[in-house]
Amino acid sequence: NICIRVNYHTVTRTSSYIMFSSVLRRTATAGISTFRAPVARSMATGPQSGGEISDELLGRLGSLSTQALVDGLWVMGWPNAQIDGSRALHPSHKCVGRAVTLQFVPARPDIAQDKPPAGESPEYEAFEKCGPNEVLVMASVGKWDSVGGDIKFLRLKQLNIGGLVTDGSVRDTDEIIDYGFPCFSYSTTARQGPAYMQPWKCNDVVTVGGIAVRPGDAIVGDRDGVVVVPAKVAETVYSIAHGREEIEVIIKEELTKNPGPPGKFYPFMSGKIKHDSPLAKLLATKGISPKNSNQFEGSADW
Repeated sequence: NICIRVNYHTVTRTSSYIMFSSVLRRTATAGISTFRAPVARSMATGPQSGGEISDELLGRLGSLSTQALVDGLWVMGWPNAQIDGSRALHPSHKCVGRAVTLQFVPARPDIAQDKPPAGESPEYEAFEKCGPNEVLVMASVGKWDSVGGDIKFLRLKQLNIGGLVTDGSVRDTDEIIDYGFPCFSYSTTARQGPAYMQPWKCNDVVTVGGIAVRPGDAIVGDRDGVVVVPAKVAETVYSIAHGREEIEVIIKEELTKNPGPPGKFYPFMSGKIKHDSPLAKLLATKGISPKNSNQFEGSADW
């Protein structure tokens, strides 16, 4: 509605009043005709997943160390990909799998009421998406808040899950270790989680330990930590990281055979090894050259 108020102090002629009123009506009508109600639309968002990783590629990524994968991403100019603070619950734990994500949010009465109940809860939806080639990534609210314990995680054992990763804590530690699946967490705790947070969303982009994780990303964990390999560049990361590991094995063999400071060969930058360097000459004796490796100057393919 448009309301127009006009104060007339003196109207000397009826015709002038009528003419002025007519102008006001036309102005108001023009204003109404140009008004447009806001168009309702959903919030803009990108796709949850960045791509697909085959079981074969997943196996190749899992054959590499987390250090090599981090180095591969670093060489490509990608940001840090290690989930800091998420450590193996047991020294034997190693994992590789595609990410299934679960987001927790701080506890609030209305959120607790609106969350799908019982078996329909987002956490159990996430559980059922897991198997041997999946890693459940649980984005906690706090480091010391429990994302689960023995009764909930019994289901993960039954599903033969590839691993569990969280930036929060877990409880019932002995039972989880006995379940046998790899588990990486900030710590262990005795306190429960529901008093502090609620599971809210399954398989969306989450932030874990300051690192973005998209559903379908490769998650690789060992005693050094957990690394997120984005699905979109997973093949390239493998190529770089695998090439680096091959070269590091050769350098170690040479330094073992001929002890001395490693500075002659190491460290080196993938895609930047100079053709006439001592390292290039050493690699040539092992059949590695710019013709068959992306580790040399001018041979980088990323």
